[in-house]
Amino acid sequence: MNEESNFIDVIKIRVKAGKGGDGAVSFRREKYVPRGGPDGGDGGDGGSVFIRATSSKNTLAELYGVKIIKAENGASGAGKKKHGAKGKDVIIEVPVGTIVKNAVTGEVIADLSQDGQVVCVAVGGKGGRGNARFASPTLRAPRIAEKGEEGEEKTLLLELKLLADVGLIGYPNVGKSSLIASVSNARPKIASYPFTTLVPNLGVVKFNDRSIVIADIPGLIEGAHRGAGLGDTFLRHVERCALLAHVLDASREDPLEDWKKLREELEKFHSDLAPKPEIIVLNKIDLVSPERIEELVEKLSRETGKDVVPVSALLRTNIDVFKSLLGRIIPKKLSQPVSKDKLEKLPKIEPRRKVFPEFPELRVRKIGENEFVVEGNLVEYLLSKYRVEFKDSLREVLNVLERYGVSQRLKEHGARTGDTVYLTEHGPAFEYLDDEEK
Repeated sequence: MNEESNFIDVIKIRVKAGKGGDGAVSFRREKYVPRGGPDGGDGGDGGSVFIRATSSKNTLAELYGVKIIKAENGASGAGKKKHGAKGKDVIIEVPVGTIVKNAVTGEVIADLSQDGQVVCVAVGGKGGRGNARFASPTLRAPRIAEKGEEGEEKTLLLELKLLADVGLIGYPNVGKSSLIASVSNARPKIASYPFTTLVPNLGVVKFNDRSIVIADIPGLIEGAHRGAGLGDTFLRHVERCALLAHVLDASREDPLEDWKKLREELEKFHSDLAPKPEIIVLNKIDLVSPERIEELVEKLSRETGKDVVPVSALLRTNIDVFKSLLGRIIPKKLSQPVSKDKLEKLPKIEPRRKVFPEFPELRVRKIGENEFVVEGNLVEYLLSKYRVEFKDSLREVLNVLERYGVSQRLKEHGARTGDTVYLTEHGPAFEYLDDEEK
């Protein structure tokens, strides 16, 4: 497996909300009630799909390879006015800092920047009404019921951008993982070969009464802004850090040149990264002489204009100085986080009913000697709404079509009494009757 396949911070998935249950056609059948009325119950609403941010995750790897996530369909209604059960919702948990986009339009649906924040990405279909709903003084035994509506289906792009106060950046093997391990509670994998870190590590630095979140951004190389190595993937995470801590290796020939090259990568990737506050952490000072350390600190300070902290992550030398500098630069968070109990409550979602076409379209075609087909968005809407296997439901559909002049249009196309008319080529059929021919 190559290195890039191990780093999962952009995922494309399909989500499908549940279909609403069909309404039932039923009549009371009880002893001593010879002519019981309609008692068909409504179908249950389909389940919806939610995405919730959680601080317990820091990668999207669990969703890798998942093609589609479906919510449960609503149950159909039944006799005795029993309504179908609502389909179960699905909650997809992602790391805090995940941006949810519509993969087709590119629209940002949500930026999940707080622990517990929830967004509904696919609404379940509305359950169909049973025949008990259609009873009236003039229609006491309706055989009319609605179909459950289809749930929404979308293709989403989930893009993770870590939310951290401090981002550790630098070439591979400069000791970023060792540094984050020495200042925080993080326990990253540490080894002496490039790209040991394939998933950014988050750690919390405790300083006085404060907590500072620090991210170990995997190693960058020249050409990172063009995608060399894993660069463009990792640079994305740098955008959200309040402070950049550029880690340099004191044992390399020219740490200043390393700094210049990677600063260029940052600026080429995104112009907003150039003015971001930055400090320089000169690591591995245990490998060079005190004179060399003094020379490097003076040179880096002069040439970059940045604060320079010489440290040894291995021996924990000057780690307290580094933490103190972070505490001085990172501002205290002014806003209080939203309480978890409020965020975790799923918002109430009203299933969406299919909207009657704003511009109803009705087309008639002759497809045979005595056969016609009626098409258009109005027909498609009505067939999706009513359970036309029941005679009264089909009659309800034809009544609506008649209001839009279907008989007149059929006559204009040469239809005569007794001809067969299909609602769409594969839909139900009825026999045309010309009132003037009676």
